[in-house]
Amino acid sequence: MSEQDNTPTEPAFLSHLIELRDRLLRSVLVIVLLLLPLLYFANDLYSLLAEPLLRHMPQGTQMIATEVASPFLTPFKLALIAAIFIAVPYLLYQTWAFIAPGLYQHEQKLVIPLLVSSTLLFYAGIAFAYYIVFPLVFGFFIGVAPEGVAVMTDISKYLDFVLKLFIAFGIAFEVPIATILMCWTGMTTPEKLAEKRAYVIVGAFIIGMLMTPPDIISQTLLALPMWMLFEVGLFFSRRMPKRDADEYADDSSEEAEHSIMPKAAAAAAATSTDSPQEPASVVEEGQDDEPYEELTDEEMEAELDRMEKEDEADEETDDTDTPPKDKGEKQ
Repeated sequence: MSEQDNTPTEPAFLSHLIELRDRLLRSVLVIVLLLLPLLYFANDLYSLLAEPLLRHMPQGTQMIATEVASPFLTPFKLALIAAIFIAVPYLLYQTWAFIAPGLYQHEQKLVIPLLVSSTLLFYAGIAFAYYIVFPLVFGFFIGVAPEGVAVMTDISKYLDFVLKLFIAFGIAFEVPIATILMCWTGMTTPEKLAEKRAYVIVGAFIIGMLMTPPDIISQTLLALPMWMLFEVGLFFSRRMPKRDADEYADDSSEEAEHSIMPKAAAAAAATSTDSPQEPASVVEEGQDDEPYEELTDEEMEAELDRMEKEDEADEETDDTDTPPKDKGEKQ
């Protein structure tokens, strides 16, 4: 490949890198702007986060900090993660704006509702963990503590524990989106997924075991919503309109019309008009538009015999047309 072939590609690649850098900087700037006011309420945010545990702790007990910098770093970490969680819609929008030019028109129409629904499902998973899972799990843990043991949880350990549950339930609530995408892209069909429902249920409990603390309550509370959300995704997958190949061809033609190399296409068209072109297809004489019918064995043998007789007649005609050689030449 010559250097001229690489010339139009390199500026396009650099422009994509510059656009990616700009969108990453915007995302970081939004997170920082959200973090600044949250830092002022960092201690209040941590008190709100610890409320499900403090509600079940015995009278006279409290949370502790075993490290010197934990009273400052733990609320700061919580404020930073809260800023990222709040900025999720904007982060998804930046991702969508970056990849949208490379998608077909029908894909762009589908991605927008999927982004909105995935954001709402992620927040729904966090809310489910905070309002339903935390009270049951912490009540169980404190209730089974041996007699004479004072439950005083470290604030940094507690934050890591609840963040793990937040992320686990937030991702688990994306099961309907994953189910719809698998069916829409053609990786599988709703009927095949329905046949493997038993494996999905077992897999949900295995994922619940791996992504939650080692207790049966949190594992079950994660596996059951995953199964129910799988059924929801299966329900909507069956009602999604199926696209035909013609629609993809139409989208491809639209993309071709808005190609990034119009000058090269115009030059190629001008070159092709200057040079004589051969017809795309030549129609033989006596050939009509009737569909082709396969010959039987008898008809095939008769046709071969006719062709052999024609060849023999041509050879005899050639022999009679050639003049005899002169005897002088033969000597």
